[in-house]
Amino acid sequence: MRVRGREDQEQRERAMLAEDAALAAESEGRDRSTAPDALRTDYQRDRDKILHSKSFRRLSHKTQVFLASEGDHFRTRLTHTLEVAQIARTITRALGLNEDLTEAISLGHDLGHTPFGHTGEAALAGALARHRGIDPASSQAARLYRHNEQSVRVVERIENGGAGLNLTAEVRDGILNHTGNLRAETLEGRIVATADRIAYVNHDIDDAIRAGILREADLPEATHRVLGADHSARIETLVRDMVETSAAEGDIRMSPAVWDAMMELRAFLFANVYTAPPVMAEVEKATHLIADLFDYYAAHIDEVPADYRAISDGDDLRAVTDYIAGMTDRFATSTYQRLFIPHALSY
Repeated sequence: MRVRGREDQEQRERAMLAEDAALAAESEGRDRSTAPDALRTDYQRDRDKILHSKSFRRLSHKTQVFLASEGDHFRTRLTHTLEVAQIARTITRALGLNEDLTEAISLGHDLGHTPFGHTGEAALAGALARHRGIDPASSQAARLYRHNEQSVRVVERIENGGAGLNLTAEVRDGILNHTGNLRAETLEGRIVATADRIAYVNHDIDDAIRAGILREADLPEATHRVLGADHSARIETLVRDMVETSAAEGDIRMSPAVWDAMMELRAFLFANVYTAPPVMAEVEKATHLIADLFDYYAAHIDEVPADYRAISDGDDLRAVTDYIAGMTDRFATSTYQRLFIPHALSY
């Protein structure tokens, strides 16, 4: 038995990965140069940095769609992240691309998510807009806080007391460009963006069925015909189609029929789950809570922890935003209760 260090692994990547795979030895590097690790490639090192970060640990107590307190088996932001990583690695491996890069991007892609999922993201953007004198309902307000941009800020600035994690350019690019119409530079980053959609569309259906909001039979019949009759079949179809289509086209793609079916499911979720009464009741509570916390800390900036103020470049609202964005659901809730709900007098 012999030690297979970083250089051995880099050589193995050159020999075994596809021609268009991102190779760790050819990375654009980090903002601050560091000595290479003896055992790990740069992408492996990035994955480990993210895995051991405080922001990653907090994902276990951040909501996906349904409040975790309502049941032990509903997804959290952490379980979503792990499902994205699993799906993305399966696709990456089948295409002969770099699994280490894919995993690092997957684990880091949602580090900037607020408490209470996308509800918290919208509420935080709206609160920030009000304090900057911008209409909270405007498109400009929505651009003030985006979780992908905050995820990059977490790894570049917030973690390690303002030093960040000093990740490679490829990992940061994948984190930034995993959502919407953005497109990562690497094939690995593009895989994560689509794996994210595959994961949340399917696990949000699964959670909605568990919550009693949906039945499998309620899903559009056309999506059953194209993707399969249940959760497992859908994921298998989506992953296989993505692998086969990407291999044929030389880029990360799904076939039009399968992509359209997944987007139909996504639209169905927005119409029937994300706006369902049990979900909207929690949305209203979370929106109110985030807005009140923002107003309070904007008026009491000295109560924002000093490390957030130190990296705000003199922008108090930036410090408030970073602080609230990093809260877990339960910490945000307990903070709200401490600040706004009077305690009974004890004798």
